[in-house]
Amino acid sequence: MPRLKHKQDYARLIIVIAGLLPLLIGIFFTGIDARHTVQQQQINAASTLLSQAERMSDSAWDMVTKLRQFQHQPCQKIAGQLQRIGALNAYFRTIGKVEQGKIVCSSAFGSAPGELKEMIMRDPPVTGKAWWSLSIAGTSGVPDRPAVIFMRQLPDGEGFWSVIDGQYLIDFMRAISSTHLYYFRMVFSDGAPISFGDPQIATSGWFEPMVYQAASSRYPISVTLVASPAELIAAWRQVIFIIMPMAAIFSVVLMLVVANWLQRRLSWRDEIRRAITSGQFRAHYQPVYDNRLQRCSGAEVLLRWVTPDGNGVRPDIFIGAAEAEGMIVPLTRHLLDLVVKDVQSWQVVPQFHLAINVAADHLQHPEFVSDMLHFAERVKHKQFLITLELTERSLIQEGHEVARKLDRLRGYGMKVAIDDFGTGHCSLSYLQTFTLDYLKIDRGFINAIESLEGRTPVLDAIIQLSHQLELKVLGEGVESALQFHYLQRRGVVFIQGYYYARPMGNAALIAWLTEQGMQPVEDTSTLQALQGISA
Repeated sequence: MPRLKHKQDYARLIIVIAGLLPLLIGIFFTGIDARHTVQQQQINAASTLLSQAERMSDSAWDMVTKLRQFQHQPCQKIAGQLQRIGALNAYFRTIGKVEQGKIVCSSAFGSAPGELKEMIMRDPPVTGKAWWSLSIAGTSGVPDRPAVIFMRQLPDGEGFWSVIDGQYLIDFMRAISSTHLYYFRMVFSDGAPISFGDPQIATSGWFEPMVYQAASSRYPISVTLVASPAELIAAWRQVIFIIMPMAAIFSVVLMLVVANWLQRRLSWRDEIRRAITSGQFRAHYQPVYDNRLQRCSGAEVLLRWVTPDGNGVRPDIFIGAAEAEGMIVPLTRHLLDLVVKDVQSWQVVPQFHLAINVAADHLQHPEFVSDMLHFAERVKHKQFLITLELTERSLIQEGHEVARKLDRLRGYGMKVAIDDFGTGHCSLSYLQTFTLDYLKIDRGFINAIESLEGRTPVLDAIIQLSHQLELKVLGEGVESALQFHYLQRRGVVFIQGYYYARPMGNAALIAWLTEQGMQPVEDTSTLQALQGISA
């Protein structure tokens, strides 16, 4: 019981894991999708902001170029025009002219002299370039609001500049942030940042903030955009309501599939083991008729499972389950034990054929030879001719090693047959790999017999091939006199099927052998009638 409970607990754990797996995968991929969504939004927002900054830069440089018309002109002459130009153009806080680093004229203060560094509240950058731009924290006239200065220095010491108010960029950042919780930071060259939003959003929430950085390909402008973790959560919520219902459905389906698979995997193994222990398996025997001796010359051993409620489990089901669950070797050993017990009361002639079906897994098992020799030793007093039937529907992978084992057993007097010949995918390879004594023709080919003079090309070819290879042939599944005599006329020595005898338990077989086992199949009237019809 503790072992069974452990297996049940293990099965429950596997089912729970199977149920959680689609949900966890769904959460994982929704998280990835949410990050991708937020990142794409950041890319779009940064691209939009950079495009606006580039347009403003274009206007600023156009303005600086336009101001060159005032080269070598005194401030008294151009001051009014500077004021008019600055007032009529958007974005600009002030425009003006410098000489040797000193402001000599501006749209804001006219001809009032001043130092450039005083106006921008910092030292001008030393770039060595005739054109430069710089974001600044403010100007002397508006010290608490950022701006961007654009300067063109002429070789003669004169220069022209324009200052764009940073508020335009801040307003643009605010508009983008109206639907998203972002923190923006934009810098022209290595100047002061122009920013909007709460820089502390990077430290809020349980998730890592998403930081995106981009730069203009045309101007020395860079932008950093930080998305609040709340953005990631919002995007995750949107996608989770789409994906998670499907993940939940798949989770339920997967749990049902795994539960069904585990039930079959665990229960079949345990059921077979319990059935062996409680004696639910029985050995049945189907007699084989010998056309030469005209009597029963042997029997094939078949395994039957009868449950306590009196119902039976079909052999194709429990044998397939035993092979899948690694129980076919213990099951075959149990069958051999049953046969040893049954044959003790048999009264049969020496060399009575006893055919045992062996599975591919048992053939390839290290103890296969010892298992069969041990069985032969326990029934040697009956002088059986033991035949090992290899089912042609089971793939034997270790062909040469198995052939060596079979040759060793043949050296001890056992015979080898191929069961269900012609129905699998390795018939000819078996003929080449193994030394054989018999071929058992599958009932599917025998069912094709419709008249004594009819033709069944595949069946006839198998029989002819067997004769050429000097192999004895057994026709299985013979259900009518027509089929019996068709095979008899073509030299098929052994006949097995309902026409001759059905599979039966040990007690029924003993009675049958006593009453009918030594009797020939007599159906002369039927044969004559069939011959008359064909004539």
